Amino acid sequence: MMYADHHVLAVRQLLLALPGVVDVYASSSFQVVDVSFDETRCAEEEIRSVLAEAGYLAELPVAVEFGSGPAVEKGKPFFRHTAVFLQTDRTITFAQDVPEMARPLWPCPGLEK
Repeated sequence: MMYADHHVLAVRQLLLALPGVVDVYASSSFQVVDVSFDETRCAEEEIRSVLAEAGYLAELPVAVEFGSGPAVEKGKPFFRHTAVFLQTDRTITFAQDVPEMARPLWPCPGLEK
C-alpha cells in the first residue's frame, strides 16, 4: 500500500529499473499504479513480482469487529465502532465552556463592562 509520496517514489524507482518499463504513474491518493512497458522485454508477472517482494501487493490487516452484529438504519447495516455510541445512541456532541475575555480594541458602544 502506498500511503505517502515516499512510497510513490519507491514504486517508481523499483519499476523504472526493470528493462522494458517505459513509464510509471503511481498515486498514493488513489492507490493506483499504471505501468507502460514493452511486452517483448518485460512481463506483467515480473512487474507484479517486484511489487510483491517490496510489499506493495500484500493485503493490509484490517481490524474486524466480532461479537456483535451490525445495526440497521434505513435498511442499511452498519457497525458501531465506539463505546460512546452505547451511551448516546446515534448522537455525539462536543461542548466547551470558554470564559469570555473579549474587549474591544477601541471604545465601542454596547461592549462596555
